[in-house]
Amino acid sequence: MLLMPRKVKYRKSQKGKTRGVAVSGNRLHFGEFGLKSLENGLVKGAHLEASRVLVARKLKGAGKFWINIFPCKPVTKKPPETRMGKGKGELSHWVAVVKRGRVLFELSGIPEDFARYVFRLVAFKLPVKTRFITRNES
Repeated sequence: MLLMPRKVKYRKSQKGKTRGVAVSGNRLHFGEFGLKSLENGLVKGAHLEASRVLVARKLKGAGKFWINIFPCKPVTKKPPETRMGKGKGELSHWVAVVKRGRVLFELSGIPEDFARYVFRLVAFKLPVKTRFITRNES
């Protein structure tokens, strides 16, 4: 399952900047435990899918899992060995822009030590540094 928007107004977008602190989405909304980003970056749809599959396999139907970010920004790439000019490259993949402090994933319905273990494995799959948080310290 490839995570991407159903429809966008513009096929290609500008790169933009990945700086600043998350003002919204920086607290737990649904679950008891969460994984919070400690740095800014771009998270690919493939990273999210890999994380989702890992959590689904580890939970084995127990608990509930939420993904709080969505890859809605297109990233383009030119073919290898292409000379400068000749326009912008074709769409390569979709990313979610993540600011520091953003809660990426949430979990509930499982013990804290198991949630820590699962989120530790998820953190290995992500391109940004993360921290485990709980409902009372969020």
